[in-house]
Amino acid sequence: MKFAIQVNSSPYHSHVSQTAYQFITAALAQGHEIFRVFFYNEGVFQAFKYSTPPTDEKQLTMLWSELASRHQIDLVICISAAQRRGLLCTDEARRQGKQDHDLADGFRIAGLGQWVEATLEADRFIVFG
Repeated sequence: MKFAIQVNSSPYHSHVSQTAYQFITAALAQGHEIFRVFFYNEGVFQAFKYSTPPTDEKQLTMLWSELASRHQIDLVICISAAQRRGLLCTDEARRQGKQDHDLADGFRIAGLGQWVEATLEADRFIVFG
């Protein structure tokens, strides 16, 4: 089965992000495909590369990046939600005169078209948060 996932919650506000991550790893272990993970609203906070939670907490941004690398999963951040929260990709950071971008490895910023495509391509679309 091919899944598309949407994550709407910030990484440390609740267990929603961790639950989404665990669902994806379990689905992959059972041979399912993850077409795309779309981060929307507060979910875009998953992609901040400078996130530094205490060492005794899950490093969710790092876990997402590793998951994307290991399984070639498309991690998409909603551009509108990202801009409202100050999350900038390389091009936007340059355009705004910033020295660095905030996007962690494995994530990319795109529009709602990628969300629509995910809902059409997947067998199941699941929203967390």
